[in-house]
Amino acid sequence: MPRVPLGEIVSYLDSYLRIADVPDERNAVNGLQVENTGRVGSIVAAVDASQATIDGVAAGADGESPLLLVHHGIFWEGNVPLTGRRYRRITALLEQDIALYSAHIPLDLHPEVGNNVVLAERLGIEVEGWFGDYHGAPIGVWGHAPQRLTVRDSLLLEVTHALGAAAAGARLVPGGPEVVGRVGIITGSAGNMIAAARDAGLDTFITGEGPHHSYFDAMEWGVNVLFAGHYATETLGVQALASHVAERFGLEWEFHDHPTGL
Repeated sequence: MPRVPLGEIVSYLDSYLRIADVPDERNAVNGLQVENTGRVGSIVAAVDASQATIDGVAAGADGESPLLLVHHGIFWEGNVPLTGRRYRRITALLEQDIALYSAHIPLDLHPEVGNNVVLAERLGIEVEGWFGDYHGAPIGVWGHAPQRLTVRDSLLLEVTHALGAAAAGARLVPGGPEVVGRVGIITGSAGNMIAAARDAGLDTFITGEGPHHSYFDAMEWGVNVLFAGHYATETLGVQALASHVAERFGLEWEFHDHPTGL
């Protein structure tokens, strides 16, 4: 198998994902979180850098020095001691020469491999615009539902089909019209952005999860909201990114699936 310098891949990812320019949560660390000895033999994609994910990648590493691409990395809390489960995760990475790269909001809103764009593609929705402000950057995409998905129950079934078993618990809050027109997508935990969907003139909004009051927001503001699961809605972007990077650098890639049910 070919080996590619880690620095070359990281430099490309930083530029392609606009890591330095895209806003994120205060202590989120986007980009390379843990380096390896310097060369990469394969790409592994996963949603979360959990212990289960890392152990699974380590078990199959077989000396390939993989690069693990994730949406939710290890570092979220600023400067904290390297103890407990954080120590165990990093130790497992270092012992198997696994590099870790994380892309949170930069992956959500990416126009080619982003979670929102790729889900829209899977549903046959052509992106016509962006909506939803996240620290000054539009994060969501919207477009018109294709004819086969203009009945909201059909859209719910198609979302479940597009996301697979992880979205088996998808549910609909039927606050809007039964006939679907303008559909918006913000994956993950965007149930607090129903007002943004309403203000953008959307009648239907697809996201992963939301707070309790999002039910009343949907019903009282006249918006259909499809909750398809935080994990499930964020499985597509990391796979698209891994495929893109693997093709560019001549590497093989695989997806490690660890559904949370949430």
